[in-house]
Amino acid sequence: MPLHAHAGPLAVLALSTALAGCSSVTPVRYSAIASSTYLAPNPSDPSGRVPYRYATTVDWRPYDKVIIDPVAIYRGPDQQFGSLSEADKTSLARTMQARFEQKLRSRFALVSRAGPNTLRIRLTLTGAVANTPVIGTLSRFDIGGAIYNGVQTARDGEGAMTGSVVYAVEIFDAPKLQLLGAFVSKQYPSPYDVKASMGRLAAAEAGIDKGADALLAQLQMTASRTQ
Repeated sequence: MPLHAHAGPLAVLALSTALAGCSSVTPVRYSAIASSTYLAPNPSDPSGRVPYRYATTVDWRPYDKVIIDPVAIYRGPDQQFGSLSEADKTSLARTMQARFEQKLRSRFALVSRAGPNTLRIRLTLTGAVANTPVIGTLSRFDIGGAIYNGVQTARDGEGAMTGSVVYAVEIFDAPKLQLLGAFVSKQYPSPYDVKASMGRLAAAEAGIDKGADALLAQLQMTASRTQ
């Protein structure tokens, strides 16, 4: 008989509390990001996915081209990579470059030179957490993990023992190099995305996908609101 069959409510609560403290980072206003002094806490996002933001009033309608700079790996003293290897950081940066280009291509023409009606987007990978091997997947089925993950799903929160990715986005008017907006984001998969719990970087990569979708939606939504 599985050991968890004898677990009482207090044991489940203790396990859930322990799971809440694992594999998680809280983004900061990264000191070595160029737009750091502009970033402010973002009370309009209770999910915590975008804890810091800087926004200006912009008519986005004329912008139909974008330059996406090579993704930078953050080296500041407040980086949040933990024990992640340089190879893992490089892999995530390459994935971020490819996924953001793929998503934004549906809204903008990707170009390499600044010109009229062109945005420049700078992406900085500032932190990441790898999945906890085996335990992360098993926690989707263990009674304590199932309870915790169910609560987190309702809250749009992180799953147990699951990785995540943290990054900064800075958006400029390309010809003027004028900062139009910036934010820090933390992204992670749904707690019950079992596929994203398999593989060391699978959850962080799923978070990158969510982040690319979110940026595209933001630019599309902002554009439609100005019409």
